Amino acid sequence: MKRFILLWAALVLAAVSLAQTSTWGLMQLPYATDALTPVITRRTVELHHGKHLAAYAATLQRLVEGTEYERKSLEYIVRHSTGVIFNNAGQVLNHNLYFEQFSPTGGGQPTGRLAQAIEAQWGSFENFCEEFEKRGTALFGSGWVWLAQNADSTLIILQEPGGGNPIASGRRPILGFDVWEHAYYLDYENRRAEHLHNLWNIIDWQVVGERFR
Repeated sequence: MKRFILLWAALVLAAVSLAQTSTWGLMQLPYATDALTPVITRRTVELHHGKHLAAYAATLQRLVEGTEYERKSLEYIVRHSTGVIFNNAGQVLNHNLYFEQFSPTGGGQPTGRLAQAIEAQWGSFENFCEEFEKRGTALFGSGWVWLAQNADSTLIILQEPGGGNPIASGRRPILGFDVWEHAYYLDYENRRAEHLHNLWNIIDWQVVGERFR
């Protein structure tokens, strides 16, 4: 009986450890890989999620083993790490937020408090979209363009190079567009601006709105 209890305890501890270290594992998509076509095709989703994001998650898992970050949340790692750990943690967090904000039935406009905040900051939703696309198109090289919430609840558009996330500067990420070439090149080649413009057609504003506090 004693051996059974010890074995059971070991299994419980192993399960807890796995749960604590799997927070940056590869996310499951909330839709089929072809569901966002034609805005983002199945081929791009399979490459972007199944190859690029999977590689970031696996690399992060390997890098944090035996470090102070091994059992920390993904958000904590992005806030406190630097270098290669930050790069991979940022990309995992970024892509999780990115894929979660899409829906095959998305589009339209935000409602409620987020809509009011956007209108207060940019005058209209159309003005916001235009500025957001402009900032994303103008970002040199690879990176992200974010709608983020400041500590005082106001909104800001940020250009983040590489795997940058607003969390690192004390802001809350609300909406993020990936402008790394692997996000759009198979479907749009060098037409980044067209890709960014089309993404509004698949935004799940309920998901995005819930991020605004």
